[in-house]
Amino acid sequence: MIVLLVLLSLVQVKPAPKPAPKPTPTPAFFVSALPTEELRNKQAVLETSEGIIVLDLLPEAAPNHVAYFITQARAGAFDGTSFHRVIRNGMVQGGDPITKDPSQQAKYGTGGLGVLRFEASSEKLTQGAVAAVLIPGRRDSAGSQFIILLADQPSLEGQFTVFARVADGLPVAQKISMTPADATNVPAARIEVRRVTVRDKPPPEPEPFVDATPEELSKHRAVIETSMGNITVELFADRAPTHVRSFLRMAASGVYDGTAFHRVAKGFVIQGGFLGTRGPLDDRQQSFVRTMQPEFNPTPHDRGILSMAHGDDPASATSSFFIVLARNQGLDNQYTVFGRVVEGLDVIEKIEAVPLNGETPVTRIEVSRVRVVP
Repeated sequence: MIVLLVLLSLVQVKPAPKPAPKPTPTPAFFVSALPTEELRNKQAVLETSEGIIVLDLLPEAAPNHVAYFITQARAGAFDGTSFHRVIRNGMVQGGDPITKDPSQQAKYGTGGLGVLRFEASSEKLTQGAVAAVLIPGRRDSAGSQFIILLADQPSLEGQFTVFARVADGLPVAQKISMTPADATNVPAARIEVRRVTVRDKPPPEPEPFVDATPEELSKHRAVIETSMGNITVELFADRAPTHVRSFLRMAASGVYDGTAFHRVAKGFVIQGGFLGTRGPLDDRQQSFVRTMQPEFNPTPHDRGILSMAHGDDPASATSSFFIVLARNQGLDNQYTVFGRVVEGLDVIEKIEAVPLNGETPVTRIEVSRVRVVP
């Protein structure tokens, strides 16, 4: 008995083995299952409470991001969300599914992430680029959230995946960016994304007036609609066909919408059409802003004449024009006359009489649009 007790005392009880630690789960990254042909030549149409924004999707640059965006859009994942972060003239951010619920505002910006790996490409983070949002410090963490850039961001190159570009509606995105916001860039008012649809990219629209003869161009007039009244001009395509074609093309595509008469030189000229007085152009509009060779002609710069401004180089004219207030021989054969005011001289008088700071109107003289009429 004593021997048995001694033997038992020598037996060491082994502790039960601990379970092996569970491995950290690897994120289930999205990989496109859509055929390549379903990704090519597609656009996304964002119907927002501020207007429509159209995106050209870029599957060659980011196939998985494009496929995920299309998949989410077709599932209605973006419908009823909101732009939850804005930086004035810098960017707007949306795509968070949590933003469908206004009561969850404290969590806005945290949803819909962590499902896409970074996709490198040569696409630049320039104005109009649409890039995937990341969890800070995690390159492979994109998802449904996106930003639309309203200014170039070269310092961010190589850090974010660009998967689309704004084809139309950049001014809408800019308007959204200007919504009053708090110190953390959260907009004070809800900016809703009502619906996102995916469509085939339509064929390019023919360039306005590209094949019109000078005779056909001369059959059109332009109505400059301003905050002080309308000014109607006839156009001299027989004397300056390139300038008239360019002016009509820019007017018809909305280039002049939202500009201003930014200069009033009493007894000399009023000047408008400067693109620095309006928001960004979309890619199509920008393509219509071209420098022009001068088309000097014998038409004198009398009161009411419409002429194209330029810099030191006479071949540097693009969009900026002026209306002459009094006969000025010094402008003859130095600037291209391409039209004349036929209605609205009283509006010109009112513009000439506005209070000025130097040659800048104290109160903005808005050009809501330039309308082309037969």
